Amino acid sequence: MARILIVDDSPSQLLGIQRIVEKLGHASITAEDGAQGVEVAKRELPDMVLMDVVMPNLNGFQATRQLSREATTSHIPVILVTTKDQDTDRMWGMRQGAKAYLTKPFSEDELSEVIERILSASSEPPLPAA
Repeated sequence: MARILIVDDSPSQLLGIQRIVEKLGHASITAEDGAQGVEVAKRELPDMVLMDVVMPNLNGFQATRQLSREATTSHIPVILVTTKDQDTDRMWGMRQGAKAYLTKPFSEDELSEVIERILSASSEPPLPAA
């Protein structure tokens, strides 16, 4: 069971994603904006972060960049889950350190597959240096 931080300013989105995460057997932690998400991630050190992009105080791109550059949180995979569906948004999100990018609306199966794929990849031992 993984501990997954869900960061979204929409209560209905937060609840919907939380239900999917818990249905998969994982524990969820929530935050309502990017600044709170960064704070909670630093304190709780979750196994994964599901991050919205369009939020007050600190957007998801900025929060992802902070988490990926902070030594204590850089190992935590971030999945951006957002309505921003342009290729440039996707590219920018990945450049900020996201491990995956999922566009809303998504199906439960899509989110489940991304969560399990990223968790599996992050739990694999690193390859030996050549």
